[in-house]
Amino acid sequence: MIEFWEENFADKQEMWGFEPAKSAVLTKDIFVNKSITNILIPGIGYGRNAQIFKENGIDVTGIEISKTAIELARKHYGTDMTIYHGSVTDMPFDNKKYDGIFCYALIHLLDNNERAKLIQDCYNQLTKNGYLVFTAITKEAPNYGKGKLISKDCYEFHEGAKIFYYDKEAVQAEFGKVGLFEIISVNENQPMFLIKCRKD
Repeated sequence: MIEFWEENFADKQEMWGFEPAKSAVLTKDIFVNKSITNILIPGIGYGRNAQIFKENGIDVTGIEISKTAIELARKHYGTDMTIYHGSVTDMPFDNKKYDGIFCYALIHLLDNNERAKLIQDCYNQLTKNGYLVFTAITKEAPNYGKGKLISKDCYEFHEGAKIFYYDKEAVQAEFGKVGLFEIISVNENQPMFLIKCRKD
């Protein structure tokens, strides 16, 4: 699944522009308020959502499957970020614990087992009292229910692109055991949930 996006969108890596997503701005506010100093961004892409954290004194480590995206991140945002080249499904890439983890618009591209593993791997890499923030596409998205049904709430709208659409019950089921404390709606290019968890 992840490989599909690498193959089909590597040449369009900058298509989202350079402004951070609304979810990244909201998450930055949380992290700054909680005095978080180092974060991990699985699926960092070309870095547009990393820069806002760096500008606020937060050390950023990323994971990215696309070599093209990593090259663009270094070109646009410097070489001082550690970015591991590989799939988030192969986490962890280091033994480090992070005060915060931000994962934007990635979880819904994974299958059931991959989603569970990513959530648990991220939780395992959090420090005590660390914050985990994910964004996920919701059933309010215009393409929900369209295309080939793969499994419950998962549809293949374009060949090879399987997307799982979340409702609040699905968020609770998948994130309830990792300190879920708030779900808010955010309108990005698609309707998304901003999912907030804290490790006790």
